[in-house]
Amino acid sequence: MNLETQLYKAQTIGNIEPIEYMIPYPGTQAIIEGQIIKFGEKSIFSDYNLKNIEFYQLIQKMANWLTEQGINPKDNVIIEENSSLQSLLLLYGLWHMGAKGIFLEKSNVKINKKLGAKRIKFGIDFKKAILSYSPVFIPKYKALLDETAVIMITEDKSIFLSHYSLLVNANSIQKALDLRSGMNFYCDLKANSTFWVVICAILPIYTMCPFTKKDPHYTFTYDEIDQKRGYRLRKDWENIENFKVNDIALCKENSAVLAVKNNPIHLTDFVVKKNELWIKGHSLMSGYLEEGLMSFQDNYLIINNQ
Repeated sequence: MNLETQLYKAQTIGNIEPIEYMIPYPGTQAIIEGQIIKFGEKSIFSDYNLKNIEFYQLIQKMANWLTEQGINPKDNVIIEENSSLQSLLLLYGLWHMGAKGIFLEKSNVKINKKLGAKRIKFGIDFKKAILSYSPVFIPKYKALLDETAVIMITEDKSIFLSHYSLLVNANSIQKALDLRSGMNFYCDLKANSTFWVVICAILPIYTMCPFTKKDPHYTFTYDEIDQKRGYRLRKDWENIENFKVNDIALCKENSAVLAVKNNPIHLTDFVVKKNELWIKGHSLMSGYLEEGLMSFQDNYLIINNQ
């Protein structure tokens, strides 16, 4: 059995094959067109003093600016750690034009030349740089759900994640935490990971839950936090049996969230065996760029934490 078939089987959970779960959007770009326009006068990213319709217009300005910088549909573009607003606009601007974002776990990590990664420079004031551009962008290409949305580059691997896997993960977080429109939350993650992409960039728009530092219902953080105030994010899934009720397990290969306490999120299944994570489900990655890193057993992808 070839790797593509093995990965497809690992992405299948029960009798539900990948892409069959009905995500209400045909892609991440469509979240903006759907949610933001529908609730244009509200403010999901209220700390930036932007109504949703103004945020959407800035995304289109960004897409027009990116086009002038020589960025094309399907390009791989590095999103370097910047302010959250700059990273948000750049990510959604890339998605709006059918391109992909690259996130670097560390700024000095080596980037495989096969990716043909592009870098862009904003200068001092990125908002000023895009301000004069048209707030209307007509995309020449719209990525499909199963196409790559982001690439996460760590010290030893490049992880490909599709629009579908990111959206499923956001949908599953909403179900697990019972997030409802009108509830607000905050997350202090830096804009340098797919964890940030799902929790900080997609989840607020997907749920219509305002993202704000001002008196949030819940805070997501790596620090210890009382369960009445929020959730602690943890990457040490090997210790998941000792997780508290408000601990959230993270896994890059599962887009972002793996479990709340030790309960798998919707459409994810896993088993921890010593230093191995056996994982399957619809949030699962599309693969690694590097060869020889993937191994499977009983239709599970096996990840080693060493």
